[in-house]
Amino acid sequence: MGAGEENGTAAAPAEVYARRLRELNLAQTAERRRERLLGYAKLGLAAVALIAALLFLHFLKHLEFLLVSAAAFLVLAVLHEKLLARLRFRGRAITFYERGLARLEDRWAGSGESGERFFDPLHPYARDLDLFGVGSIFELLSTARTRSGEETLAAWLKAAAPVDKVLGRQDAVRDLEGRIGFREQLFCLGETVRQGMHSEPLSAWGERAPVLSDRSTRIVTWVLALLWLLSLVAWGVWGLGDLAIAATLLNAAWAHRLHKRLEPVAEALETAADNLELLSGVLGLLEREPFHAARLIALKAALQHNDTTPSAAIRKLARLVEYIRARHSLFLRPLDMVLFWSAQLVFAAESWQQEFGPSIRGWLKAVGELEALTALAGYAYEHPADVFPEFAAPDAAGNAVFDAEGLAHPLLPAAKAVRNDLSLGNGLQLIVLSGPNMAGKSTFIRSVGVNAVLAQCGAPVRATRLRLSPLNVAASICVLDSLSGGVSRFYAEIHRVKLIADLTAGRLPVLFLLDELLSGTNSHDRLAGSEFIVRSMMERHAIGIVSTHDLALTHIPEAMGARAANFHFEDRFEAGQLIFDYKLKPGVVKTSNALELMRAIGLKVDGDGL
Repeated sequence: MGAGEENGTAAAPAEVYARRLRELNLAQTAERRRERLLGYAKLGLAAVALIAALLFLHFLKHLEFLLVSAAAFLVLAVLHEKLLARLRFRGRAITFYERGLARLEDRWAGSGESGERFFDPLHPYARDLDLFGVGSIFELLSTARTRSGEETLAAWLKAAAPVDKVLGRQDAVRDLEGRIGFREQLFCLGETVRQGMHSEPLSAWGERAPVLSDRSTRIVTWVLALLWLLSLVAWGVWGLGDLAIAATLLNAAWAHRLHKRLEPVAEALETAADNLELLSGVLGLLEREPFHAARLIALKAALQHNDTTPSAAIRKLARLVEYIRARHSLFLRPLDMVLFWSAQLVFAAESWQQEFGPSIRGWLKAVGELEALTALAGYAYEHPADVFPEFAAPDAAGNAVFDAEGLAHPLLPAAKAVRNDLSLGNGLQLIVLSGPNMAGKSTFIRSVGVNAVLAQCGAPVRATRLRLSPLNVAASICVLDSLSGGVSRFYAEIHRVKLIADLTAGRLPVLFLLDELLSGTNSHDRLAGSEFIVRSMMERHAIGIVSTHDLALTHIPEAMGARAANFHFEDRFEAGQLIFDYKLKPGVVKTSNALELMRAIGLKVDGDGL
């Protein structure tokens, strides 16, 4: 059980984090003092060793002074490096708790990984629901230290999982939620994801066929190295210098021939095998931690490989790669031409590849899943009021279901977010949402979409209760035109609507979220086009929300009976100020604030006078 974990369920997250942060800072301050003392001691011993060396030049019988001072310096150097490593590790632990407190205090935006590399402009909801970018859902959730962890979390956010997988993830998140010490250790293993391993090159290297698998090449290389060493013995014992020269020339020729095949293999391994220590450390944590959730136990079971643990196998590969990199040394390169030590290391790496290479992709997948689950567990721990959703079948007509109480947006501070209830399905498929500017329409429909995404990736949701059927989320909220591409906003929007309509033909019903639908055309065409669009999607069992300022669209439910309804947000004007309550209410909005907003910024409107 890790530090702070004993109180993880009894105390508030902020208290646990603050207490652990104080402990770490106190220990860090004390060890920094020791580090400075060791540094001064090293300088003193270096001066003593220098004096001893000068004395030794004049008094050869005092060699012991030089040896003792040099040995003491080496001991201090080793102790100093170990202390620096502890300081770096503890520094990452401090960062872990500082970031946790920043999330709890709603000052986290811009301090983590934004996940912008996962953004896809053609994705049906990623841009609209702020999944990636500064201040995004991804940045709020992600604590991953490997690229595999980031890629897994991003994939979960971008695609709904089957219910059985979601339930398995929920169980795993509950298991990991209180393991603060485990999550701290996992975070401390890596510096930053940008410096982390690249999973695809490593997996591809593990799966490709060995290049230097020819047994005769390996035997010849080994024999020639042995013969060169024997030629040196013959030179020293019998004076056969010509034999040593001949052996050197022969080995140099073989090295030249071998280099053409060896160097690409070594370079490919170096490129693929960045930061293997991080992978080994994460695998080691996964191997050692006693889990209870079935999904986590299955992840551990999938790592089994004969009698060697994956972490030990990766550590062995890391050592081989480190030695292979030493071939670039100007001091060692001449010896490599006659002893072929880098070739022997590449042979060993390819032997490792034949035994463990096909397992690398599975190991990386397990690491990615563990990190994604740990990220969701951290969110669950830090937001104890959020709940795990319940899953239901589609309603009797085959339509999707989304039934929420106390729903709010997870990117808003929990203390300030206004919660609303929403029930779609069981007869009601469409809500036309009207309201004035700034009343909360766009935020509300984003809240619906984001919570549906979180629900179907295994995370808790910002609600007091959420019950939904499996569904695909699709949104048209943040549609942008393109001046360089010659695309108007209206044209971009109808392309997005076409994408959403195509999704409704799939296996899962769709939850569509359309903000200011067809706002780039006249009111008559907008009403006709909007009604046609939502009718066609509803016929395919979709449910959704259309928000609008145009009250003409509020006539759509009139022809749909109980399948559609009007709801609204409203404002009120008090003491010269607009007041918003951000509460969802039935019916069509009766207020408008456009003129008041114009006046608020100093614009003159009709009736104001000159």
